[in-house]
Formats: sequence, structure tokens, C-alpha cells
Amino acid sequence: MQNRTKQILITIFFAGLLATPWAIKRFSSSREAPPSDASIVLARYGFFLEEASKAAGIDFTHTAPRLDAKLDHIMEQVASMGAAVSVVDFDRDGLQDIYVANSGETSRNALYRNLGDGRFQDVAGEVGLAEVNSRDTGVSMGSVWGDFDNDGYEDVFLYKWGKPELFRNNGGKSFTRVTDAAGLPEWINANTAIWFDFDRDGRLDLFVGGYYPEDVNLWRLTTTKMMPESFEYANNGGRKYLFRNLGDGRFEEVSEAMGIKSRRWALAAVAADLRGAGYQDLFIANDYGVSELYFNEGGKRFREVGRQTGIGLAPKSGMTASVGDVLNRGQFGIYVTNISEEGVLVQGNNLWMPKAGASGDRMVYENLANAMGVELGGWSFGAQFGDLNNDGHQDIYLTNGNVSLDRRRSYWYDYSKVAGGNQAIISDAANWPPLDGRSLAGFQQKRVWLNDGAGSFREVAQLVGATDVYDGRAVALADFTNLGRLDVVVANQKGPLLLYRNTVTPEHRWIAFELEGVESNRSAIGAQVRLFWSGREQVQEVSGGSGFCAQNQRRLHFGLGRAANVERAEIRWPSGKIQILRAPETNRIHRIKEGL
Repeated sequence: MQNRTKQILITIFFAGLLATPWAIKRFSSSREAPPSDASIVLARYGFFLEEASKAAGIDFTHTAPRLDAKLDHIMEQVASMGAAVSVVDFDRDGLQDIYVANSGETSRNALYRNLGDGRFQDVAGEVGLAEVNSRDTGVSMGSVWGDFDNDGYEDVFLYKWGKPELFRNNGGKSFTRVTDAAGLPEWINANTAIWFDFDRDGRLDLFVGGYYPEDVNLWRLTTTKMMPESFEYANNGGRKYLFRNLGDGRFEEVSEAMGIKSRRWALAAVAADLRGAGYQDLFIANDYGVSELYFNEGGKRFREVGRQTGIGLAPKSGMTASVGDVLNRGQFGIYVTNISEEGVLVQGNNLWMPKAGASGDRMVYENLANAMGVELGGWSFGAQFGDLNNDGHQDIYLTNGNVSLDRRRSYWYDYSKVAGGNQAIISDAANWPPLDGRSLAGFQQKRVWLNDGAGSFREVAQLVGATDVYDGRAVALADFTNLGRLDVVVANQKGPLLLYRNTVTPEHRWIAFELEGVESNRSAIGAQVRLFWSGREQVQEVSGGSGFCAQNQRRLHFGLGRAANVERAEIRWPSGKIQILRAPETNRIHRIKEGL
């Protein structure tokens, strides 16, 4: 075992010996006293959040699965994933809707249609997307939306611990299950999936990342040796699948032929053109190991470059993957969440930023999470970039908290004994000490980091209204009112779905782009908008999924600060076509069709 690993485990061990409530106190995420008046918050930070799920008609609580009884002693820890959320305008009425996953064996997923008056209505049952969870077919871990047949309506891929499902959208009125005709595998224990057109043929392809091996049925275990073989270099997880869209409703599995062969434990993935080469590269955050970065070689092959770029050197517990133009330089940074627990274990989150002068195949990254103030986020899960106060800089909203049970008793010490064991101990669930109702990084305060535009972030969650302490998993950002402000929807493990309504100072202007491909894929996934205003430049890319088990709205939203005008917007479509909009109007959603 390497020296660094030993130091980490020793730290965990001795901290575990002192695991009393005072020894494991949580990070204080906001040092200032919260302002007493919303107008003060608005003046100071440019926005504030108000939890409004019940008022909006959203009444959803996630349920966890009950797996094989052989796992009863650590059930809450093993079954601690599945709360997921994605945003889509499934009926093309111009309003963003919400699809939320459930994970109990007889539980129902929910599709909340945006009614346009501040309220939502669950229509999952009537459109055929509710009853998808059972012991025989597995339970939902998340969903991603993309128009795989280019008919103008967003279809949905549902990834599960179990049989993956693909549903075709029938004109926004119902959904038809087309899984078998699509040629998808019988079983994948997946925790991430994204749509992207990796070969730029105008058809959306699909990446799916396995967590547990695909031959493991978590309800009918043949062996309890199904856990990671290492806490740092586990390579016994599920397969990574790359499905090429053949254009006739079928998909061809091409991962190994395309150079993707890893069996690390994938928890999140994101695709983006990181080099300006015109093709979307693939980034994967893996639990129990190093992250992976695959450069897309002209749609013909993927080349794993994690180590040479600096990203794949230090193993951690990667749980989210999202990209943002943090410094308004026209380049993406990559944010990866990990674990931090005061006095116990500080892996720290990663914000991988391109080094000065790095470009193309010479791309090299450095981790600036600590320097920029976004490293310590507790036991971090989902995180997304978005300009929450419309000041022209992309902020970060992060969820956290692993297992919240007894506040007075901690599982960290026994967890450390597993981490310090050899491969045979770690990989066999029977060797894991019973959780026995104890918390493992529970009741944590969330993080909302405001980007100051000068290279650092300020944490303001408690000050602006993000005060819940549920076990947060997925987070998605969307403008649900079409008023130019990003609301926040959060899925919590064994907790409620939360909708944070955002109020933004009217002094800050905005602009948004709703793109539709013609020669490119209809969803315009992979299209980039590069915006120029007031001497600034910011690039955003339409995404087919990002964060932990989440998907933001496809619409690209830019804050402008106090700027009254925009110089131009340059749209680069996946087809390679360039479209330039001169002086586009601000405080408006621009709906742009490729070439028109």
C-alpha cells in the first residue's frame, strides 16, 4: 500500500477513536449571521432562494430499495443511491418539466408537468413513466432525455440497478417502451448515463456507466463478494457501455472497439468539447479510484488521457462531473465532488482548470479547488454550474450528506476498519461491520458558492436560503418561469424533492438560447454558444446529462450583470456549422433553429 494511502487510513483510524459528537462536528458553511430581511439578501448577494415545493404542487418523497437480506447489516449504506432528477420540456409547450426517480421496489417515478402558473402536476401515470420499479426488473437510479429519433420530442433513457429502459415520446402525450427493439442489455447496475453525438452523424448516441458488475443481482446475491476490491484502485466494478445510434431505432454496443474498457466504479459522466476540436470528449468520475478523461479522436476512437493531463493521478471518491467556464476565458473547467469530513477524512473536491497555454492534445489541468474556495463540501454528491444571480459568472450549487440516522452515533470508526483492510476484507460485504443505526456523514449543510469573477468563490448557502440538511443527491438548474432566473430542484435520498424558487435582482440582465438542430441532432446536444459582452467572453454547451444522476434544462442561460447590450453570440453546431447573432436582445429567450 502506498504511503499516501497509509496516511489517509491512519487519519481515519485515530479520528474514529474520537468519534464523539463534538469530534465530528460539521463544517460551518456560512460564517456570517444570516440577514434578517430578504431585501437585504437580494442587495448583498443579488439573489435569494425560497423552498416552494408544496406550494408548487410537488409532493414527492424518495424511497430506497430493500436489497438481498445478506446486506441487512449495512443496508442503509449500500442502498444509499437512487434519488435522481432531470429537467425536460417533454410536451414542447415552452415550459420546463421535472422527472424524478424513485428506488423502492414498488415505488412510482413522477413526471411533473409545468402548468405555467407556478404549479406542477404529476402526469407520470397517465403518460406511462410511473410504474418502472420492481424486484424483477430493478429500480431507477436516474434518467436522461434526448431526441434519439429526431422527431422533435425528447425521449427518455432510464438507467437502473437492473434492466435499462428506453421510452419513445409520442408527441408529448404518452411514452412507448422500446427497450427490446433498441437492443439494450438485459441488466446493468448503472449510476450514470449521458446522451451525446460522439461521431457527429446527427444521431444521439448513449454512454452508460456501470457501478456494480452487471452479473450482480442485488436482490438475489449468489455471493457477498460484490463490493469494491480497494478504496482507491478498485477495478472490479461494472462495464462502461457506449451505444452507437444506428438510426432505425436500434443501438450498437461499441465501447471496447472505441477504446473504452475500464471497469472502475462509475458514478458520474459528462461530455463536452474540452479541446475545441469539434467533438465531445468524455469525462468519468469514478468511486474508489481515479477519474478518467477520454479524448474523442474525430468520432473514430476514444483515447484515455487522464494521467497525461494530470487528472487521473490521485484516486478519490468521484461522485459528480460537471463543466463550466469558470473564469470567462472560453474554456471549460471540470468539477468533481469527493468526500470531506472535518477531523476524519479530507479528500477534497477537484476543480480541474486548464493550465495557461494548454490547448488541443497538449491540454494539461491543475486542481484549483482549494485555491478558489470550492474544495470542502462534506460528503459531496451532485453539483452544477449556473449563474444564480445573473452577474455574468457561473456559480456552483452542491448537495451532500451520506447516511443520516442517529445524530449522536457515528459509523466512521467502523468504516475506517473496512477501508484499512486487505482486498479480501473490503470486497466481501459480509466483513463490513453493522451500521446499527449510526450516521455516516449525515445532516450536512449544503454549499452554494458564488463566483466573484476574479478567481475565487464565496460560500453563501445558509445566507441565501439553502438551509436543508437532507441527504442530498441530484441537483438540476432550470428557468421554470421563463423569467430569466435559474431555479434549483434537489432530489434527496429517502427525503423530499425540493424546489428552490430563485429571486434575482432586476438590475442584473440575462439572455438565453433554446437551440434546435437540423443537420445536427434535433436536441442540439453538443452545440456551443460563445457569448461576447462588455469585454467578457463565456462559452456554454448543450448537455445530455451532468452532475450526479441529473440533467439540467437544455436551454443555455447567461447572466449579464448590469450590461444592457450583447455584442454577439457565436453558435457552433455539432455539424460544424457556425451561426453568428449580432447584438441579440437581452432579457429574452432566443429560439434558434440550425441555419435559420
